[in-house]
Amino acid sequence: MPVQKSVSTEFEITAFPQFISEESKPEQNYYFFSYKICIKNKGSESAQLMSRHWIITDATGHNEEVKGPGVVGLQPKIQPGQTFEYESACPLTTATGSMKGSYSMVTENGDSLQIEIPEFYLVCPQALH
Repeated sequence: MPVQKSVSTEFEITAFPQFISEESKPEQNYYFFSYKICIKNKGSESAQLMSRHWIITDATGHNEEVKGPGVVGLQPKIQPGQTFEYESACPLTTATGSMKGSYSMVTENGDSLQIEIPEFYLVCPQALH
């Protein structure tokens, strides 16, 4: 189920998380999730995604922070009206958790932007029963 939120007047972030049962080992407290992120430039200026900052929280409240350049090895420049999509993954030691964070971007005229990534939930379907 997608989580969607317009995070600024310039960008819209959509997340599509998915539980990957064939990669998970619940008996060993290993739950594997993939997610697809869509970043849509709704503004009038291109911007380059320079870095990411994720806060990953499991069901016990344990936080893990992930920071680094770009996404999946890329620092894409997103033109007005364009959507950039990528896929990544996240293991957890609990059947549920969440992710949120931000992207640091730079516009073509050198302005820095912090774009919020709205929180989305990672849920193993068996955890709902």
